[in-house]
Amino acid sequence: MSVAELKERHVAATETVNVLRERLKHKRLLLLDTDVAGYARSQGKTPISFGPTDLVCCRTLQGHTGKVHSLDWTPEKNRIVSASQDGRLIVWNALTSQKTHAIKLPCAWVMTCAFSPTGQSVACGGLDSVCSIFNLNSPTEKDGNLPVSRMLSGHKGYVSCCQYVPDEDTHLITSSGDHTCVLWDITTGLRTSVFGGEFQSGHTADVLSVSISGSNSRMFVSGSCDSTARLWDTRVASRAVRTFHGHEGDVNAVKFFPDGNRFGTGSDDGTCRLFDIRTGHQLQVYCQQHGDDDVPPVTSLAFSISGRLLFAGYTNGACFVWDTLLAKMVLNLGSLQNSHDRRISCLGLSADGSALCTGSWDTNLKIWAFGGHRRVI
Repeated sequence: MSVAELKERHVAATETVNVLRERLKHKRLLLLDTDVAGYARSQGKTPISFGPTDLVCCRTLQGHTGKVHSLDWTPEKNRIVSASQDGRLIVWNALTSQKTHAIKLPCAWVMTCAFSPTGQSVACGGLDSVCSIFNLNSPTEKDGNLPVSRMLSGHKGYVSCCQYVPDEDTHLITSSGDHTCVLWDITTGLRTSVFGGEFQSGHTADVLSVSISGSNSRMFVSGSCDSTARLWDTRVASRAVRTFHGHEGDVNAVKFFPDGNRFGTGSDDGTCRLFDIRTGHQLQVYCQQHGDDDVPPVTSLAFSISGRLLFAGYTNGACFVWDTLLAKMVLNLGSLQNSHDRRISCLGLSADGSALCTGSWDTNLKIWAFGGHRRVI
């Protein structure tokens, strides 16, 4: 068979696949006769309500001199690490507001940070395309700074996000502007697997965020500037398990739902969306309608411990609390006392779900605690 004939057959096969894909998409849409909120309303569910003291700012963590870009809690709930444009990582005691470590970074252009599951190490990455690991128990150098214990080099673009594999201090996953995600062995400093890149099922633009399933650490989801989220299995790096469409802008944030069967996304199109990893269906859209169509982009998100609440940070300083069941915005932390006055760049929930931490371009972090009649949801 000649090369020309092979090309012709390839083109025909590609057209057939595209036709079948469209047919499948149409059939799936016909099955989506409602969304989560529509079904919940039909069952007589009512939205969560918040009183004036149910979620309050109890602490402001001051110490950074530049925009805060990222934060993460330790699993034991009382420590937070934050990364800032001032070129430092700060480890905070969330109960006392005291700084336990202030780490000057080799590269000031940091974009992400993460605590290891044991809380003994922190990782960070940014425009230097390297993920740096710091052991918090290491002795300091002569200048008082903590030395880098491991540098994970291999990305060809900036490191946008990093997250440790749950219950393992030895492996983490990074996402990058080089369109890939990488699973690293921290002990050796080598790449275990590369997801995307030359593979057709990978992202076609910068990958901005990753989230690892808490119920199955082999599964993780990524969000990208190609307006999609993709589900990956660490055992099969050559192709994504599933691709999720729906957003009309960069997917800035992804986060697994507590049960591990769903995940949320936040995008430049101003919406958050809930997807089911088993069916591939979009279950719900969370969007506040604005009369002027000027919807601020979503920068970050987190679910409450039950999944009933979705916390979403926006570029205009708002932090909406959504009722995930009824797709209703039940509280805006940006309208409360002591709220941030600039973009919410990152947020995260403590391991026990009792407190929310938000980071902002105003250089501060704030801890919000459930109180009054409203405890952990």
